[in-house]
Amino acid sequence: MIWSSLEVHRRQERNRAIKISIALFFAFLVVTEQVLTKSYLYRLDHDITTVKHHTFRGLSSHILLALDDLGLRSLTATCLLVTAVLISYRFKSWRPINLSVAALLLLNGIVGVAKIIFGRSKPRLHLDVYHTGVVGSYPSGHSANALLTWGMLAYLIYRYTKFWSTKLHVLYFAVGIVTATVCLVSLMRNTHWFSDLIGGAFLGGAILVFLIAADRAWPSERQPS
Repeated sequence: MIWSSLEVHRRQERNRAIKISIALFFAFLVVTEQVLTKSYLYRLDHDITTVKHHTFRGLSSHILLALDDLGLRSLTATCLLVTAVLISYRFKSWRPINLSVAALLLLNGIVGVAKIIFGRSKPRLHLDVYHTGVVGSYPSGHSANALLTWGMLAYLIYRYTKFWSTKLHVLYFAVGIVTATVCLVSLMRNTHWFSDLIGGAFLGGAILVFLIAADRAWPSERQPS
């Protein structure tokens, strides 16, 4: 069978995305093992929490909350779905909406179930226990959401916008900055353990790249590239 150059390129992108997704999920498992066995990352969590946390008030508190909202599901989901609908209307394709809905369902399903399973207490309680019977702090939904949702939005813009079709590195750099900001703010506000944040980021990244691999494996006929 003779493959066109575009088909070959898509296959290469799919294979690369699958490998990256597996690597990110393995990294999430490593972080999880570190947390459950109370190894290096667990000790680092507690070293970080011993640092005196400044109490933010007034304008600084509002700024931090606004930055923290970059990982808020209601905000990010709205931005992603609105963008997906606009792109879908422009290209007469359901693919952007399908990818966006799949991202949100997988995010809430996988991360939500993991939070229930681990049931880790939050650092603000000054107690680090598991299986508390409530939705816990590990893995961080904020960091997973920031990376997955803004990352999917960047991917859709990259695939369907001619201006950004050669600037993927710029888009993903922006996603990295947003994710790092959300993680830093969570540490400053003492709402998550450090391992919660990197575990959530790895899990969100694994889901994101898995969806990219699926998109490359079964491309839409209306997709420009």
